[in-house]
Amino acid sequence: MKSSVLIYNPAALRASARKIKRAQEFLEEKGFSSEVLLTEKSGHAEDLARECLKKDPDLIIAAGGDGTINEVMNGMVFSATPLAILPMGTTNVLAKELGIPENVTGSLERAVGGRPRRVSLGKIETGEGGHAAGRYFCLMAGLGFDGKAVHDVNTSIKKISGKTAYILSGMKSMLEYPPGEIVIRTEDREFRCYSAVVGKSSKYGGNFRITPDANLLDPFLYTCIFRGRNRTDILRYFIGIAKGTHLVYSDVEYVRSSGLEVRGRVHVQIDGDYLGMTPARIFAVKNALNLVW
Repeated sequence: MKSSVLIYNPAALRASARKIKRAQEFLEEKGFSSEVLLTEKSGHAEDLARECLKKDPDLIIAAGGDGTINEVMNGMVFSATPLAILPMGTTNVLAKELGIPENVTGSLERAVGGRPRRVSLGKIETGEGGHAAGRYFCLMAGLGFDGKAVHDVNTSIKKISGKTAYILSGMKSMLEYPPGEIVIRTEDREFRCYSAVVGKSSKYGGNFRITPDANLLDPFLYTCIFRGRNRTDILRYFIGIAKGTHLVYSDVEYVRSSGLEVRGRVHVQIDGDYLGMTPARIFAVKNALNLVW
């Protein structure tokens, strides 16, 4: 019998013991033993994943939202063990990106019947000179307004209403946030701006596409750079993103690169969770994860 481990975040918005029980029953029907490990605090899923690898399971399943997946992923980079996902989060952006059904049976059919593929991830190192410990991301890194909005999310509201908490925080930030200028340098160009989204996947916040060309199988980063700083600029960007027209704006730049350096001091989020402050170095890492879907 093959072995599987479910790393389960019981605090995820759509988590339930009933879903986990159904997942174990499904895996057993498919010839997998299953062990369930519950996360207890922020960062715990990464530690659990790293420990799991010592037992050499045939499959690790991240059962939670995009934040849980990010933690499990960071504990598994460069391992041969496949990672699958059982979506239970607020927006389940990675599931949408990969076309994975957001139900137990559909997602686990992909987990046991899909083809593992080596995917490229983004990696960010923060602090002066980029010396702080780096973290990997599979969706995006948001700099400036985006990072500030995630930083200010009310966790109590998030547990109850999910996506609404991000909308409320974004509105609050738009009214109150004094943006700081950042300088972004790629291999051959330099940009001055106030916000940017560095994409490793095309989807953002559900089905929006800020970096539509980004792809986990493509070993590059796609960065959308917003040069405007006023509230009216931010509102215009929101509307453009919703309509899919933001890339034609004269004060928006869209660049492909293998890496970039960010100078200045603004907030950063990765995969929907707050990370810290710039300066930062961000780069693509080829074949970093064995992901199955």
